[in-house]
Amino acid sequence: MDRLKLYIIGFLVAIIAIAAGIIYKWGFWMLVRVVLSLGFLGLTLMLGFFLALTLYAESWKYAGLLVIPTALSAYATYLSITWQKLKVVGGIILLFALGLAFGIWYISEPDLSLTDRFRSAESLERAGKYKAAARKYEKKGNYLKAAEMYEKLGWMESAAWAYEKAGKYEKAAEIYEQLYEKEKDTYYLKEAHEYWKKAGNMERAAKALERYAEEEPWFWEDVAKLYEELGNEEKAREAWEKALEYYKSEAQEEGVFWEDVGNIARKLGNEELAREAYQKFLEYCLKEAEEDPMWWKHVAEAYEYLGEKEKAEEARKKYEEYRQKIMKSNEETSNFPEETEES
Repeated sequence: MDRLKLYIIGFLVAIIAIAAGIIYKWGFWMLVRVVLSLGFLGLTLMLGFFLALTLYAESWKYAGLLVIPTALSAYATYLSITWQKLKVVGGIILLFALGLAFGIWYISEPDLSLTDRFRSAESLERAGKYKAAARKYEKKGNYLKAAEMYEKLGWMESAAWAYEKAGKYEKAAEIYEQLYEKEKDTYYLKEAHEYWKKAGNMERAAKALERYAEEEPWFWEDVAKLYEELGNEEKAREAWEKALEYYKSEAQEEGVFWEDVGNIARKLGNEELAREAYQKFLEYCLKEAEEDPMWWKHVAEAYEYLGEKEKAEEARKKYEEYRQKIMKSNEETSNFPEETEES
């Protein structure tokens, strides 16, 4: 059992012991008196704090709303401590309970006016109150109608969300494609791709991802793989070639990408370029291994690509030696003094 649980159990035991002691010494109603007094005192202090805060911020509207419950709570505290007018105390408790219930009910539909809360979604729709109708339809679980309301409002992202909740993924995908045409934000193409996939329309998903990759080229590899899954070899090859161009440009600045260049070149049957890329990847890995022995693992991979198995094995041994050294070091640092003494 951890320390936090012990503290919690200890606290609960202490509270129960105090309550039992009060009942034993002064009776049950004294316990009720103490609980009510402390409860109302805490509530008064909290409400008073927020009242002071709203006054300081010159938020007169909310300050006005807090004045009455703060005064009632303070009065109930006095009555509980002096143990008089208990019916008034009970009334104040009931009033606070009703206020809490009303607050929870009001917060559950924050965008609706008080009158709209008592109207049906259909009635609100007929009245042209599409925002309120959408909220009502959502609450009823009728996300398809909610989506229609959002479309009438021109809130297309909300409509897409509602269509998703309704399981109409193709409608959500279409909306995101429309949003891309309007906003030219590639985020919408990525979303369209995901929803076409959910809808099971992989052709449209591939087209959406292809358009996305035209502006975000590191996704050409994903496009190529998707077209391969669809059996479209021509489109897959086009995407692989574009991915190759992207990685070649990236490798000029960051040598680690020569591995990707080599892999794609080999996939496309360009062995000459693949070997050249793997050689550059090897040079990059050897340089990195001088600073960080962890890179011997990648040196071994580079030699494997080049077909130099003996050198790959040598590099792999160096990596394994380094790995064992790190593991041993971790074991030594994890042994605390008391564990060492016991052993």
